[in-house]
Amino acid sequence: MALAPRVDPRLLGYGDTFGTYAGRNLGDTDIYSTAIDSSKLNIGTLEDGIELNGFERTIKDFILARLGHPVVRVELTDFQLKTAIDEAITHLDYHAPFWTTQMAAFETSAGINMYILPTHIANGLAYCTYKKSLLSLQNMAGTLEFDFFIKYFQDNFLFRDFAVSDFYLTQMHLEMIRKVLSQEGSWDLINGNILQLYPVPSFTGETVILVYRGLDSGTMHPYYRNWIQRYALAVAKGILGEVRGKYSSLPSPGGGATLNGKDLLQASQQEREKLKEELLSEIEEPPVFTLF
Repeated sequence: MALAPRVDPRLLGYGDTFGTYAGRNLGDTDIYSTAIDSSKLNIGTLEDGIELNGFERTIKDFILARLGHPVVRVELTDFQLKTAIDEAITHLDYHAPFWTTQMAAFETSAGINMYILPTHIANGLAYCTYKKSLLSLQNMAGTLEFDFFIKYFQDNFLFRDFAVSDFYLTQMHLEMIRKVLSQEGSWDLINGNILQLYPVPSFTGETVILVYRGLDSGTMHPYYRNWIQRYALAVAKGILGEVRGKYSSLPSPGGGATLNGKDLLQASQQEREKLKEELLSEIEEPPVFTLF
């Protein structure tokens, strides 16, 4: 069985808010915030030469300073520090809130419904708008959606016994109506990086808009940058604790030195749990159930 054709979609206008224009296709765009490229996270090996960019060097210096360098020797290599930095960025990127929203747009090709997405878009894809809906007008007076919304609350005596679950059901009902009565299409993400549109586009040039999340170190709030620094520090403490935990003490002319490997491991675990709780409760935003 032959595989369906998959193409690199053609850019529409600017193309990608997170990239600089570099060609005619979506895959040609360069990531604007080169400091945070999700396609390069957690893939390093010991054989690779470790080159930290400017953003990563600020995190490295933060870690070393908090661990006592240069007064105290810190037995961590650049590769070990890179793994700690990657883990911290990955956590924040996975839980990235709505302020990290980016958009991209491209044109379809007639008869082709599978399009390859760049990694930075596919990893954070939240929504895809395919085709122009006949009911795409906002909920203004006189529109079907507005009438349904008012009718719903009138039948429920204007918010009496209002339940969020009821509102969700109403929104799902409206979504189904749009699917049946309009030209709005559907989509799936295949294999993590292939966007499948259906029905198959009949014409070349139909608009597809992608909404995704992507961290930009250039616009990141200092609080979130500091969260990455603190989480990377907590991970580094765990690595350093494993290193120093191999021996309980080291002999020396002054009677020997006691290592703090056990204490570092315990501090690492506690700090990581605390930072994860902070991420879920203070940084990641709760689900939005209404836009009215």
